[in-house]
Amino acid sequence: MGSSKQKSRSIPLLPLRGLLVYPSMVLHLDVGREKSVKALEQCMIDDHMILLCSQSEVNIEEPTQEDIYRVGTIAKVRQMLKLPNGTIRVLVEGVSRAEIEQYLPNDEFYEVLAGELHETQANDSELDALMRAVLSQFEHYINLSKKVTPETLAAVSDIEQPGRLADVITSHLSLKIKDKQEILETVEIRPRLEKLLDFLGNEREVLELERKISQRVKKQMEKTQKEYYLREQMKAIQKELGDKEGRASEIEELRSQMIEADLPEKVASKVAKEIDRLEKMPASSAEGGVIRTYVEWLLALPWSKMTEDDLDIENAERILNDEHYGLDKPKERVLEYLAVQKLVKKLKGPILCLVGPPGVGKTSLAKSIAKSLGREFVRVSLGGVRDEAEIRGHRRTYVGAMPGRILQGMRNAGTSNPVFLLDEIDKMAMDFRGDPSSALLEVLDPEQNATFSDHYVEVPFDLSNVMFVTTANVVHHIPRPLLDRMELLQIPGYTELEKEQIAERHLLPKQKRDHGLEEDQLVVENDALLSLIRHYTRESGVRSMEQQLASLCRKAAKAIVFDPSAAPIVVDAKKLKELLGPPRFRYGMAEQEDQIGSVTGLAWTEVGGDTLVIEVTIMPGSGKLTLTGQLGDVMKESAQAAFSYTRSRAKEFGIDPLFHEKNDIHIHIPEGAIPKDGPSAGITLATALVSALTGRKVSREVAMTGEITLRGRVLPIGGLKEKSLAAHRAGMKKVLLPKDNERDLRDIPDTVRASMTFVPVSHMDEVLREAMAEPLAVAGESGGDEERLEAREPAAGLAQPVEDKPEETPPLSTH
Repeated sequence: MGSSKQKSRSIPLLPLRGLLVYPSMVLHLDVGREKSVKALEQCMIDDHMILLCSQSEVNIEEPTQEDIYRVGTIAKVRQMLKLPNGTIRVLVEGVSRAEIEQYLPNDEFYEVLAGELHETQANDSELDALMRAVLSQFEHYINLSKKVTPETLAAVSDIEQPGRLADVITSHLSLKIKDKQEILETVEIRPRLEKLLDFLGNEREVLELERKISQRVKKQMEKTQKEYYLREQMKAIQKELGDKEGRASEIEELRSQMIEADLPEKVASKVAKEIDRLEKMPASSAEGGVIRTYVEWLLALPWSKMTEDDLDIENAERILNDEHYGLDKPKERVLEYLAVQKLVKKLKGPILCLVGPPGVGKTSLAKSIAKSLGREFVRVSLGGVRDEAEIRGHRRTYVGAMPGRILQGMRNAGTSNPVFLLDEIDKMAMDFRGDPSSALLEVLDPEQNATFSDHYVEVPFDLSNVMFVTTANVVHHIPRPLLDRMELLQIPGYTELEKEQIAERHLLPKQKRDHGLEEDQLVVENDALLSLIRHYTRESGVRSMEQQLASLCRKAAKAIVFDPSAAPIVVDAKKLKELLGPPRFRYGMAEQEDQIGSVTGLAWTEVGGDTLVIEVTIMPGSGKLTLTGQLGDVMKESAQAAFSYTRSRAKEFGIDPLFHEKNDIHIHIPEGAIPKDGPSAGITLATALVSALTGRKVSREVAMTGEITLRGRVLPIGGLKEKSLAAHRAGMKKVLLPKDNERDLRDIPDTVRASMTFVPVSHMDEVLREAMAEPLAVAGESGGDEERLEAREPAAGLAQPVEDKPEETPPLSTH
């Protein structure tokens, strides 16, 4: 720099933000940062001297060496005062310029090796001329600026040292820190005064331009209001500076977007009105941001943008079949919709509700529907939603208000006719914030959703072109009014054969791709696949099976990485045990031999059907009836009914009529940690009681379901298909079902009907005749002739199940 530098010294460093101190300046500083406080404390211990350097960026909380200017001012701390808020206020006096030569290692505060910079003293006529020019320009600056008092000019005029004069004048100018730092770094006096003169000239030009603009605005003004004056002044500034990023260009941009958006008349009118309000509003107004956000939402919604449906039914069928195995009813319904759409051109979007256990492909089927139609796909999860505003949005009066999930989804779709998936609709809840399921009534009503009203948007939005698809595990958690608006499509669990096909066609190839395996590097044989389905999973869907296949792929990938020659890895049933460990489940839940007082019942759960073993033990006692296994009220009542029926027929079954006075009876259903409820275990309970009291064994290959009356009649139940699949998984050979449920047999897959015998029963005598492994002599049977229903094709046009919802309530769902 051409200056004289004294011997270096170590000194604490205090980085300044948005501030710069010159030599001979005296000012107060507020210090709050931990390192800065420690630097001050150290300087008070030493000689009260500290180096003040500015940061290049104000917002940096923990500056590094690169963020701090190298040249600063050594200052003496005159006074230090701790404020109540924890910060320290210090009075400092600038002493001399200094340059940082080296940062010393210190974790507590910044400590540097700095050398003082001293200007070369010189007095000549050129310096005097420069000083006078600087004072003259500063006087003009004061007259134009009005920000510096005339007294300041008088005080500055008395300064005789040219260097100090430059520093004091610079400290009074409204310059950027970068420019002030440039003056600080210029140690030599003449260059410093020349730079200051240049800055003063620029500032004077800007101030004169501001005055010129102000005069021009005054001439153009027709009104005298302050608001109008400020707006015109801003326009003039933008015009002079060529600034196109101000409010005027913003309004212009919004108006051009409105024209391009092709909005409906009502919406266009609303948007134009809001843009006019925004234009008249001061830039500093908080409501301006709210209005702008609202206008942007209105412009972003797809009011009239639609995708054209792909009405090629054969292509749609091919897509659905390629991506999903089975699921015939949902596929057929989509193809029906396409066919009608092709004929009538305009059809209100159907509202389908896919109901089934987890892992059967409800969500992925909705994606395939969108793909087959050539539409955009949007998914919104409703699990755990308990606020009505999640559906309808918040009013604009609230801070942070925004539209509900429906219109957010429409914005993301970008078209007004997407396939809109409302996932887990049965998992919604309600509390003091409202009932979101009631808010969905308008969304899912084809007669009303053409004018869907969102609290935020306020303008009706047309949802009639949207194809809504909802998913649920159970129907009885969905409110009845909402259920009436939807078309139910039951997706039951898969059979073993279907699972095998799904694994071969979809899951295994997908997992191979995901794990970087070539098609021929891993071969899973059919016996291994069947063993995996039977012994490592127990579910209605295929999610656990996919996880097990992923585990196989991971182990194969590891083996191939360690030894590339190991490929191809062939997995058979024996190899499967090596890779996945011992079987997790015993295939065939049936007992190994016929038992007394142990009967297999069938239950329905949210995750599909399951088997339920009911055990009865008779002990000498006083007639106490004990029920264990975490049974619900309805199931306890079924047990009481079965007990009363057995007592009423005791003599006919060859049981001591006074057995209930001489014995304690314990009815137990294992897996006591799982709640169990519903009436469909009635005939199972009665069969177990009769078996235990007569000492006759029950066939281990028989499973049953049905409600019992006190007179022994067998009443219909729900969820027959899921229960039949559970019996099939458990290896049962015969299923007893209520005669009224005979019509539901058509829903059971052919492979299941071919492997089991379904016997419809109407009275308890028929149940006992079919279930007992040893004949039971019954005096005066009241049942009808024995009727056996072998696997056969049911008659066409059978009615739907009697019950809308299966009665076994969750959670019987650990498998």
